[in-house]
Amino acid sequence: MSTQKKVEVYGDSILKGIQINPKNLRYHIDNNIDIEMIEKLYFLDIRNFSKFGRTITKGLALIEKRLKGDEPFCDAIIMNYGGNDCDFDWKAISEHPESEHCPNTSLDVFIDIYRKIIELLKENGIRPIITTLPPLDAQKFFHWFCKSLNKTNVLEWIGSVDVIYRWQENYSRTVEKIAAETNTLLVDLRGAFLKHRRLEHLLCEDGIHPSTEGQKIITQAFLEFTEEAKTKGKILI
Repeated sequence: MSTQKKVEVYGDSILKGIQINPKNLRYHIDNNIDIEMIEKLYFLDIRNFSKFGRTITKGLALIEKRLKGDEPFCDAIIMNYGGNDCDFDWKAISEHPESEHCPNTSLDVFIDIYRKIIELLKENGIRPIITTLPPLDAQKFFHWFCKSLNKTNVLEWIGSVDVIYRWQENYSRTVEKIAAETNTLLVDLRGAFLKHRRLEHLLCEDGIHPSTEGQKIITQAFLEFTEEAKTKGKILI
């Protein structure tokens, strides 16, 4: 009889299942990613440690803390990082568009830390599985996060709203590159979303958090990833 495998999920609000409540327009947990079905289908025990606002730096600290024990605490870890890492302090940009502003995690640091986490997990007998970033809706994002700010100043700094999409896309493409260079399993959430023509239906009012329909896309992406791996004879865990 096979042993139930333990999987842990690390990342930000995307896999935590954060949505916007349409009644009060506040963030809340409404997770429709069907973890229970995935657990039953593949005989897994999945624990979700994702948290709103988490960056890869905090993710590394959490994993290092978990690795202090003598034995591996799980068989595999799924990670979704980059959404908060690539984000900016929009209030600071609004107030000082003439100044230089940096993302929460620079791309170079993002790469170094992600590679370090992957190496740490492999050294400790834990299989890393990483995901690309679901795409965002730049117009929705801009109007949501800058609604109480000086939008003219923000536009002066970024040049065009479309830059928001391209900047986030660059971090997602970097995740793909990291996966290829480190021979790490990759779940292409971004590709799964982009197959659908009406992206606006898959995202909440802020243009970045998946709606219930978007969360169903995430479930399907994980199922397709697992089935494709099985077909190709890859060992996932």
